[in-house]
Amino acid sequence: MAKSKTVYFCRNCGAEAPKWLGKCPACGEWNTYIEEVIRTKTPAERHSDRGKDSSPLRLRDISSAEEIRLDTGIGEFNRVLGGGLVKGSVVLLGGEPGIGKSTLALQMALKLIHEKVLYVSGEESNRQIKIRAERLGLSSENCYFLSETSLDAVFTQMASLGPGLVIIDSIQTLQDESIDSSPGSISQVRECAVKLLRFAKETSTPVILIGHITKDGTIAGPKVLEHIVDTVLLFEGDHHYLYRILRSTKNRFGTTAELGIFEMLQSGLREVTNPSEILINKNNDGLSGVAIGATIDGVRPFLIEVQALVSTAAYGMPQRIATGYDVRRLNMLLAVLEKRAGFKLATRDVFLNIAGGIKISDPGLDLAVIIAVLSSNFDRTVRKDICLSAEVGLSGEIRTVSRIEQRIREAEKLGFKTILIASGYENKIAIPEKNIKIVAVSKVEEALKYLFAADKTV
Repeated sequence: MAKSKTVYFCRNCGAEAPKWLGKCPACGEWNTYIEEVIRTKTPAERHSDRGKDSSPLRLRDISSAEEIRLDTGIGEFNRVLGGGLVKGSVVLLGGEPGIGKSTLALQMALKLIHEKVLYVSGEESNRQIKIRAERLGLSSENCYFLSETSLDAVFTQMASLGPGLVIIDSIQTLQDESIDSSPGSISQVRECAVKLLRFAKETSTPVILIGHITKDGTIAGPKVLEHIVDTVLLFEGDHHYLYRILRSTKNRFGTTAELGIFEMLQSGLREVTNPSEILINKNNDGLSGVAIGATIDGVRPFLIEVQALVSTAAYGMPQRIATGYDVRRLNMLLAVLEKRAGFKLATRDVFLNIAGGIKISDPGLDLAVIIAVLSSNFDRTVRKDICLSAEVGLSGEIRTVSRIEQRIREAEKLGFKTILIASGYENKIAIPEKNIKIVAVSKVEEALKYLFAADKTV
């Protein structure tokens, strides 16, 4: 007969201990152990879980054929996955509540009209799902919906239906009856994920798990959950903006450098194939404090609008506020302007905004930030056909950035006539038939003279 026992698990790394510990000896985190009751399996159950026996193979005996991929019907989703869903893979999709995870999964399920899809929802009823599907304006005869939280019942339906894709919304709502703990607990999430992984590998059926995240932005449940699955995707965005970004933090079948961009509309998520066009305001002619920077997120280049506002500090302490940009890096760039270029901004309020609600950490946006700040400070406009892409060092020097050719091609494609980059690489750029002027600068002062030559105050 099976027995139950009480153990303690670390929420951060999943380490197990017989008693509560203040500090986890495995990961070093404090106050992460929680109590759970688990059920010890009988020998017969352990034997049934082993599955079929496997034998070791030599490297030359292992097939190196390319993985069979399933087209999801969503181009941006395929891009992040590396070309589509691999047969037998398990994908974990995490994101904040209300960001659009279920909408993205439902759109995918309804667009796969040539595959039998089982959509398991433990959070919504079938009627709620139908209301959302009608709002999306999509329908499919090959998509089956199951409102269930019992893992055994889900496996029963999967065995009878034989789907080509399984979507679980969400993994934290599933419950394995053999474990005496509540859904969402560490032991439940881990065991349910392991059994779904075994099902995916044995049947070559791709499985998508939707996961909740905690208040600090990490996926809820044990950290081992991210190690179990083949791919970990994060769906990010600001609720005050329409744009959503799909990033890959782990991908066993592709690169983690790709990202997909979507726009949240009333009719669902729309793919954004050219983010540069929507992130740049076409009507900024004559406006100061605006500069266009060529940036790269992962391997995808796009142009983005940097907005700055510099005003007299109304109170004793000047404010430094940045949206979508690291405020510490902003303070560093302001210190460079003060020390190396001689601009007195210590008594001025500086507000910086990356248009579109996008968060950027690329150092190649440094020059655009500095130019936007000075443009607002002197109320001088930057020509709208000029973009910038360079890093600024602490001594005021302009440094080159990675993938500069891709940035120049993106600027040229959008009709920009001039781009400012770091000197030393302008003659090594292999771009045939360049329709864009490349201006190389080595110091901040050179960039300022080129852009604001007509301003006597600079």
